[in-house]
Amino acid sequence: MPNLRVLRIELRRSVAPWAGAAVLAIALAFLDLAPGPWAKGTTLWTAQWTSMALWTRHLLVLLWPLALGLGALQGLRDHRSGTAELLAGTPRPTRHRAAALAAPMAFALVTAFTLVVLLGAARVAAGGAAFTGLGWLPIPLVGALALAAGAVLGMGVARALPSVLTPPALAAAGFVLVGLLRPTTDAAVPTSAVPNRLSLLSPMVADVRQTLLTLAAPVHAGQTLWLLGLAATGFALLAAATRRARLLALAPALAAGALALLLLPADPRDTYVVDRAATAPVCAGPVCVTAARQDRLGALAGPGREALGLLRDALGGQAPATVRETTVPRAVLGPPERSSDAVLVDFDDAVLGAASGGGLTRALVGQGIVPLCHARTDRESGTVSEAAAQGVAAAWVFGDLRPLDGTMHRAEDQTALAAPVWERLRALPPAEQRQRVAAARAAAVACAEDPLDVLGGSVPPGEGPAR
Repeated sequence: MPNLRVLRIELRRSVAPWAGAAVLAIALAFLDLAPGPWAKGTTLWTAQWTSMALWTRHLLVLLWPLALGLGALQGLRDHRSGTAELLAGTPRPTRHRAAALAAPMAFALVTAFTLVVLLGAARVAAGGAAFTGLGWLPIPLVGALALAAGAVLGMGVARALPSVLTPPALAAAGFVLVGLLRPTTDAAVPTSAVPNRLSLLSPMVADVRQTLLTLAAPVHAGQTLWLLGLAATGFALLAAATRRARLLALAPALAAGALALLLLPADPRDTYVVDRAATAPVCAGPVCVTAARQDRLGALAGPGREALGLLRDALGGQAPATVRETTVPRAVLGPPERSSDAVLVDFDDAVLGAASGGGLTRALVGQGIVPLCHARTDRESGTVSEAAAQGVAAAWVFGDLRPLDGTMHRAEDQTALAAPVWERLRALPPAEQRQRVAAARAAAVACAEDPLDVLGGSVPPGEGPAR
């Protein structure tokens, strides 16, 4: 194995430092300058530990093909200099020369990726993230291994196929492969167009849409085995001197791939699992959030208790008893979790996530009476009818009608729908008002009739079409 002196010499005369600098620059530019879900909302890449780890792994959609290409460029060094035959005639074992060539590139890429993770970790810590579980650590560790394995594999392929076209062709093949195996985020947990086990052979992970999900342990184990097999094949190709040795060099990747496919889960629901440590409840009386967002509890506790008191006065025994953060995974455009016993808070909903003080109390009252059937996030607009219904429900408690802040629907559109319903509702006797509000709440919890129609009396409860 190369000693430190040899490693320093190889670092100076190889492309490894430039490769590490390229990986570091591309990663930070992507995360900090490019617009995307990693730069905003609750999935901000520096908001909490697991999302930071997953977003850095997501970067491998760019970095892994780049590692393949740069590794191939390094693997062509002896061929370009015309010294391949000369070095083959020296008494030094080929595996020593292979290690001296591979170590600097692997070291540079792993160091660059580690710096990205450390910078992200420092910003998460500086942002005051209270949840500090270590369950996120395997995610970037496997990512670092993927870059090293990709670089060594690229070197081995270039040694076996010494052509100026090998580096760009290998990088392009890497992009195509990662794209074909790339998981999507449309379902409750990320899925792929190919079988799940095959998709997990890709080193990247899906976009981070739900920050309470993490990768299961069998995924880490299977991917680690697969990547070690790729690295072993790359190293064997780099050290091989005969055609027979090159054919035998494929054995580690084939064996590791077969074993990894046995370890990797077949069902996407076993791939991404709810992080039990992150979702553990942290409570202030009847108001609870997850451990991952316990820093939000201080701002939520006061308005939450006030909202529960107002709901108890308005609804009596039918009022929800707690305020808690929702933790159930769902598909894009899928219905959010609903409950008749609790006011459920989704911090991705700007109506709740961006509100504070009295505005938050009002939003919680509206959510407590008319829980959403259509989610509101930066990807999902909800419906203007539900926004208007929540505005009417809050007006029934507070006595004045106001449009909701934070939705994608204009205030005038909400008011145009809500004002006539509010006028009809407050013109009714108090007992009938309470009955209609209770019916609208039951319709919203069941995701049955439009609660705005029930509040306005145009659709009696139980008689409208299911939504």
